[in-house]
Amino acid sequence: MKQPTAKTEMSRFNISPDEDSSCSSNSNEYSSYPEQKKVPLGSQYPDMDAESQNFLSENNLGKKKYETEYHQGNASFGMSVFNLGNAIMGSGILGLSYAMANTGIALFVILLVAVAIFSLYSVHLLLKTANEGRSLVYEQLGYKAFGMPGKLAASCSITMQNIGAMSSYLYIVKYELPIVIEAFMGTTNGEWYANGDYLVLLVSLLIILPLSLLKNLGYLGYTSGFSLLCMVFFLIVVIYKKFQIPCPLPEDLTALNETLSRLANASLLHANTTAVDYSEDACTPKYFVFNSQTVYAVPILTFAFVCHPAILPMYEELKDRSRKKMQSVANVSFLAMFIMYLLAALFGYLTFNVHVEPELLRTYSKIYKFDVILLIVRLAVLTAVTLTVPVVLFPIRTSVNQLLCASKEFSWIRHTVITVVLLAGTNALVIFVPTIRDIFGFIGASAAAMLIFILPSAFYIKLVKKESMKSMQKIGATIFLICGFIVMVGSMTLIILDWIHNTDSKPDGH
Repeated sequence: MKQPTAKTEMSRFNISPDEDSSCSSNSNEYSSYPEQKKVPLGSQYPDMDAESQNFLSENNLGKKKYETEYHQGNASFGMSVFNLGNAIMGSGILGLSYAMANTGIALFVILLVAVAIFSLYSVHLLLKTANEGRSLVYEQLGYKAFGMPGKLAASCSITMQNIGAMSSYLYIVKYELPIVIEAFMGTTNGEWYANGDYLVLLVSLLIILPLSLLKNLGYLGYTSGFSLLCMVFFLIVVIYKKFQIPCPLPEDLTALNETLSRLANASLLHANTTAVDYSEDACTPKYFVFNSQTVYAVPILTFAFVCHPAILPMYEELKDRSRKKMQSVANVSFLAMFIMYLLAALFGYLTFNVHVEPELLRTYSKIYKFDVILLIVRLAVLTAVTLTVPVVLFPIRTSVNQLLCASKEFSWIRHTVITVVLLAGTNALVIFVPTIRDIFGFIGASAAAMLIFILPSAFYIKLVKKESMKSMQKIGATIFLICGFIVMVGSMTLIILDWIHNTDSKPDGH
């Protein structure tokens, strides 16, 4: 659910009155602007904007570390680790088994380690740039570095990442809600209420739109912790099911059905199983795989790890903050998410091997018609992502308001129109784009690559003046920047080529 939810920076948008409210990985892309008043709760300078409070005070011009400045954070090390873990974790975890199936176990682990290390390095660059650039707002760093183009690049990347997150959540509704309805109502014969496209529109209209129209999202900020718990539960179920589902499936499906029913109160779906057609070779794990779908692996991984716009607000709220302490928070959070990602991908792949679908949870519907544990997982995930969409939509709407009419007073008409347009556009993506794989791939190759690779290194090179371009730090940042462009351009090119050459061979279920 990324992923997805409310973070400590939500207080800057008055989403939640609680500074310590945890956030999930998809609210990690909140936009903000220098002309907007962003006064953290409890600030002793309520009449100054955040830029002035943090960095323009006469007494602080010579200070290098944020721990010496106006606002002392109150988030503990453990709470910060939890919040950042929420920011990282999201719907991207559902696509990792698919990435492993199309890279092989060894290549996937290499890529996972590389993306995790690169993401941590970009956090290091971002924290150092924030110290030198005297700003804790991602877009403001862009403005200081490159003027309006830099601000727009940061804002557009964050907005695209949020739209991708919203789309991934609605894809989960599209994929999973029909299965839940079928579990409660029995086998359906194409009725409208079992059609994923209709259900996405219905949920958006009846639940998401009314919540999104609220001026203050309040309690929705607490869905972030719930989202993380859902993902932990999901991981436990994936591991458990690996040891319950045999591969290849035996030809005597009746016996297997009776066994599964006795062990897990499950009912095997015979019609779907015949389409799976397991064989001994298909059940043998591969360590290196190269095919047309391999190009999606790196974008899926970058989408799963992006959390960088949440780093600076969490840094601001860290108790006894220092750059070293915040880097330690990032190290622990990334390590925890790395382990969760690896386990989810590995056990999901070992369960289904070459038959893994772009959204892992949906793959189980190929085997089970009804399973109590999986039904609970689906209900929990559906609840979490549905309540997260308004949280993710909120900062996108704020960005649009700031870009188009920052000087105008609040208008319910404008507020409603922007909300409806954003939600309608996202629904159109979910209905007409064939698979969640394409969202993971496109957003991972574009917005996520910008936020992880390109923007942090470009801001660092421009704003950190005390290091010469010949220093190892600047050379490393320059190489990182070049790698970012290679990843973005290369991934986008290969993905577009795959779309062009495989229009008649889309994954199942679109």
